Amino acid sequence: MSHAPSDQASGATPSLRAHVTLPQIQRWKDEGRPLAMLTAYDAPTALVADAAGVDILLVGDSVGNVCLGFETTLPVTMAMMNHHVEAVARTKPKALLVADMPYLSFHLSVEDTLRNAGGFLQRGAQAVKLEGGAKRLAMIHALVDAEIPVMGHLGLTPQSVNAMGGYKVQGRAEAEALAILDDAVSLQEAGCFALVLEGIPADLATRITETLHIPTLGIGAGLHCSGQVLVFHDLLGLLPQRPAKFVRKYLEGFDLMKDATERWIADVRSGAFPGLAESYKLPEEIRPAVASWQPGRRR
Repeated sequence: MSHAPSDQASGATPSLRAHVTLPQIQRWKDEGRPLAMLTAYDAPTALVADAAGVDILLVGDSVGNVCLGFETTLPVTMAMMNHHVEAVARTKPKALLVADMPYLSFHLSVEDTLRNAGGFLQRGAQAVKLEGGAKRLAMIHALVDAEIPVMGHLGLTPQSVNAMGGYKVQGRAEAEALAILDDAVSLQEAGCFALVLEGIPADLATRITETLHIPTLGIGAGLHCSGQVLVFHDLLGLLPQRPAKFVRKYLEGFDLMKDATERWIADVRSGAFPGLAESYKLPEEIRPAVASWQPGRRR
């Protein structure tokens, strides 16, 4: 039901902006221009975010929580991620397209890691993101050596939710804070082109950002990162649950869509929908034949 018949083909006006590249991301960081990264999980969300002008689109493994009904990201598989990466890539966004490496896709062997990440690039992604610090360095080195750009992810790493004991702010204890600082430097030295800093104190994120020459993208990490990232559905208020503290909703999307759906149901039940404007007509010349048709008659 997603493709309505039409007498005239429709099409989106292509964006006139240039494609965002890795060198451009670094130049913007060096110039002090904040970066905007948003998740996208399918063609419609990618089209909206890219038309708005985001710099980076992330096909996040958060698709598990946001779109697939899972409580965590842990059940998300490479097959699921490939499906969503392909959907976003088909829109040919001008934003830099980054694909999230799901749980167990980069944990077992270098060969698996390269195969999975390379598959993302073959499907249209330009870079991959993976969670974790120093323990992931071997995988990051292998990816960078294979010319696969890598975005790191430190702090609250959702794939470690069980080890962390839940979704909790990280880096509040001295040892944790210093470990995150050390990991940030290690990931930069390993060749990561950017880091996501999630769920850490703002002043710790500031210290990391001041230390590194690569961009940092904060989510629940305060103002002074090189840029910010949010989940598309959180930004637009598309989910019924209360958002996290670090989310600012720019639209009450769930309520707006619920209201529109309720009005449509009411129109269907009252006979107000569809009207003439939403209906097709037979050509005048065949109306008599249709009107005189009787069951069982053959021409």
